[in-house]
Amino acid sequence: MDRLQAMKMFTRVVEMNSFSKAADSMDLPHASATMIIQKLEAHLNVRLLQRTTRRLNITPEGAEYYERCVHILSVIDETESSLTHSREGPRGRLRVDMPGSIGRLVVMPYISEFRDRFPDIDLMVSFGDRNVDLIQEGVDCAIRVGDLQDSTLVARYLASLPTVTAASTEYLEMYGEPESLEELTRHVAVNYFSSATGRLRHMTFIVDGKPVEVKVPGTIAVSDAEAYVMCGLKGVGLIQPSHFMIKASLQEEVMVRILPQYASPAMQVSAVYPHNRHLAPKVRVFVEWAASLFNTSLTTTGDVHVQGVPQEKAFSAVHSRPDPIRALSAECVR
Repeated sequence: MDRLQAMKMFTRVVEMNSFSKAADSMDLPHASATMIIQKLEAHLNVRLLQRTTRRLNITPEGAEYYERCVHILSVIDETESSLTHSREGPRGRLRVDMPGSIGRLVVMPYISEFRDRFPDIDLMVSFGDRNVDLIQEGVDCAIRVGDLQDSTLVARYLASLPTVTAASTEYLEMYGEPESLEELTRHVAVNYFSSATGRLRHMTFIVDGKPVEVKVPGTIAVSDAEAYVMCGLKGVGLIQPSHFMIKASLQEEVMVRILPQYASPAMQVSAVYPHNRHLAPKVRVFVEWAASLFNTSLTTTGDVHVQGVPQEKAFSAVHSRPDPIRALSAECVR
């Protein structure tokens, strides 16, 4: 039995919730996946997966073995890469996902710098506010905005985006400008909701050092940051976006900051990636470049705040897929 191949197959089965998909990812016949796992269990003398004709579940022993396999395979990949490409630099396809607003307004204007520094990396960038399943969709790294939830991803803090409460001049001509938080109940807001949970994100203000949520009436809710800002620009209602998204409109006086006496919480920006991408040189250089971009290119404009925080945390990442160890219970196609 090729123990390294068996470890790779086992981690793929856990992460993809499927024997057949795992076999396809390794260019092997579907029957090979079942045979390899059976031989691995016989070698270890322990059951790693509980499987029937329709269901697949990981055992406690399998969960422990999975964590160790991920670490071992990452070390092997890093070691081989450092020796093979030590003189050539990072290379290969790198797929990155990020919100459209961050991508188009923050990252892409500087992307030629990344290409010039790392010409051997084939970069694929997708945009959207939906939290994609990194493992299932083959994404190496993602940039996320907002609070991060526990998951199987590693998170690297990048920056905090200041937010601002604003309204278009057209809206203010119709409704007037609110002077206090109490007056907001007589106004209209554009609501933003999570595409993953459907939960509305109401306006929030810092009062006496604590965040206070204010539910402003509204009849339109969107799940896209750029659509959210567009509604505000068209006078649909009050909005509370990141400052960088409406900076030009504020300067042109198309939009006006309201309730300046009340600050609103900043939005955290993080890079997240799977454990098995933790040591990949192409992922590492992109994350470092992104951190440098926020730190050097944008802090001077006042659009971001960068604080001294731990570089990486092996937790707290927004992920549309639950922990494969705890939630592996899927249809199994053999």
